[in-house]
Amino acid sequence: MSAAPAFDKARGEGRAALVGYLPAGFPDVPGAIDALKVMVDAGVDVVEIGLPYSDPVMDGPTIQAAAQQALDGGVRTADVLRTVEAVAATGAPTLIMTYWNPVERYGVDRFARDLASAGGAGLITPDLTPDSGAEWIAAADAHDLDKVFLVAPSSTDERIAMTVDNCRGFVYATAVMGVTGVRTSTSDLAQPLVARTKKVTDLPVGVGLGVSNGDQAAEIAAYADGVIVGSAFVRTLLDAGADRAAGHAALAVLTEDLAAGVRRA
Repeated sequence: MSAAPAFDKARGEGRAALVGYLPAGFPDVPGAIDALKVMVDAGVDVVEIGLPYSDPVMDGPTIQAAAQQALDGGVRTADVLRTVEAVAATGAPTLIMTYWNPVERYGVDRFARDLASAGGAGLITPDLTPDSGAEWIAAADAHDLDKVFLVAPSSTDERIAMTVDNCRGFVYATAVMGVTGVRTSTSDLAQPLVARTKKVTDLPVGVGLGVSNGDQAAEIAAYADGVIVGSAFVRTLLDAGADRAAGHAALAVLTEDLAAGVRRA
């Protein structure tokens, strides 16, 4: 299942889609599944499941801490795929956000096959570009999976065009230069980047990095097709510690605020 229909449905309702991220295995495998289901129930339209990795060059300290907790708990790629299967069963399009090394180690076609078998929608690949991703592009096409590549404020117009030509599902626009993390204000680089991207594609464009509340979500939803939230969800669970019930309640409140935000634009 591609993520595209979820964006189409949101557009039909006159709003942006809400995309929510958590790493698999955080706080543990069943805990991540339960938390992601809470987020879907509370208004997340598209789910990103992080594959924890030992060298996360784009991740800020919040997501690094959660991914490290998952790695310390022994999470494996098979657990990530099991998480995808459980969350995709809710009907929400479910993608894996992963650095390239674990996919290569697992076997590119095998990864694509197993992801498709689990009901996954595709991959978001922050450190893989289309010009070095021929093997993944072929495997994704063979298994009908979304290929979500990133564009950034530093991308040239030519590079944006090349990137979106190789995307399927949606395009991921990074709103700030630097690592992930909650920010007190959204980047003024995001809107021009979305405008440049929309000039060369009809695919939905989602904006990520830094959104932490409904007001920020509304600001981005005014010009983007999707609002991508990660660190705020992770921080909410980290703050709850071992109290799962409190963590789930806080996640629901945050999701509802963000979901209301994407509807205010």
